[in-house]
Amino acid sequence: MAVDGGARVEAFWRGLGLPGLIDVHTHFMPERVLTKVWAYFDAAGPLVGRAWPIAYRHEEDERLAVLRGFGVRAFTSMVYPHKPGMAQWLNSWAADFAARTPDCLRTATFFPEAGAEEYVRAELGDGARVFKAHVQVGAYDPGDARLDGVWGALAEAGMPVVVHCGSGPAPGKYTGPEPIGRLLARHPRLRLVVAHMGMPEYTDFLDLAERYEGVLLDTTMAFTDFAERAAPFPRTERGRLADLGDRILFGSDFPNIPYGYAHALEALARLELGDDWLRGVCYGNAGRLFGA
Repeated sequence: MAVDGGARVEAFWRGLGLPGLIDVHTHFMPERVLTKVWAYFDAAGPLVGRAWPIAYRHEEDERLAVLRGFGVRAFTSMVYPHKPGMAQWLNSWAADFAARTPDCLRTATFFPEAGAEEYVRAELGDGARVFKAHVQVGAYDPGDARLDGVWGALAEAGMPVVVHCGSGPAPGKYTGPEPIGRLLARHPRLRLVVAHMGMPEYTDFLDLAERYEGVLLDTTMAFTDFAERAAPFPRTERGRLADLGDRILFGSDFPNIPYGYAHALEALARLELGDDWLRGVCYGNAGRLFGA
């Protein structure tokens, strides 16, 4: 599919007086895994549910060049396992990717399995900057007893964990605010970044962010035309976006988005929450979180 180039993206951040963007939700992963992910989107699998053309279906080097061409100064390599025995392999790949990609925030992941706490602690000691948990794809309860030590270690370290826990684009057995609410009650110091603003349970996840200081939200796909058709963000909640403006982070889901990158930014601008809000969301908040 044809997508816009970088001119609109650059005009956006330059117009705000920013040095660029920080994108906390981008996907770089082993090529054979990414190929399978794209095939799943192409087939509109059950966790996708509708046509989803991949906008930036390029080789890795070109994807990096496109992202940097947009002015993205720091980004992630969101990897996630869907079965036991996969997380450590993904972590090894992600560590190597970050080593050869200095603008990537080294990303790690985990799965409820024997040894999870040990390899998570190893990643914390080796320089991981952010973790990814995908409750929907992994089909696990975040409160699984095998993860108790993992969450404890992450909370102790103050490590950001981007968690896909909302029920969009399709619900899973353990998605929704209740499992995450129980987790936070047990580990209230966790620094969780709720992916996709918790779509479609926006209100419930905003409630959790108000209740727990460590809870943040990323904007990934939220507010775009594509998301609004299926899961519109309630207009009545826009004031809460302003109130929580220092805990909202820009994320794109690049390269796996069915529209141009600029649209995700322009969708934020049309919320009409002001330039200071946009500056925090698109750069300042993540800059403080990651020291980037």
